Amino acid sequence: MNAQERNAWRDKLVAERDRIRAELDSFKESTSSTARESSGDLSSYSSHMADQGTDTMEREKMFLLASQLRKRLEEVSEAMLRLEAGSFGSCQVCGQPIPPRRLERVPTARTCVRCQEKLEKQGPP
Repeated sequence: MNAQERNAWRDKLVAERDRIRAELDSFKESTSSTARESSGDLSSYSSHMADQGTDTMEREKMFLLASQLRKRLEEVSEAMLRLEAGSFGSCQVCGQPIPPRRLERVPTARTCVRCQEKLEKQGPP
């Protein structure tokens, strides 16, 4: 991978990292207030149980999405480290180059398609 390609990948990964961070920041803002504050109801009356259940479900959904975003952010950070180390774009299993088409679709890919399929067939350890 030449310097121009490396810089292009770095720019893509930085843009993805920044996008994820911005999304995480918006989740933090929306989950930092209590359910009553976020609804605009600052009175001392409690809301209906069904409303509380819906609010709780929505918050749990946001926490799940935030968790997935944090995992994605970690993958992007690891890809950036591989880029700096010079191993970005090489399969971590067989050592062969990962096709550019795969990297375009999955910039954080660690393996080529063939090795990824083998890993998925094996299942979790």
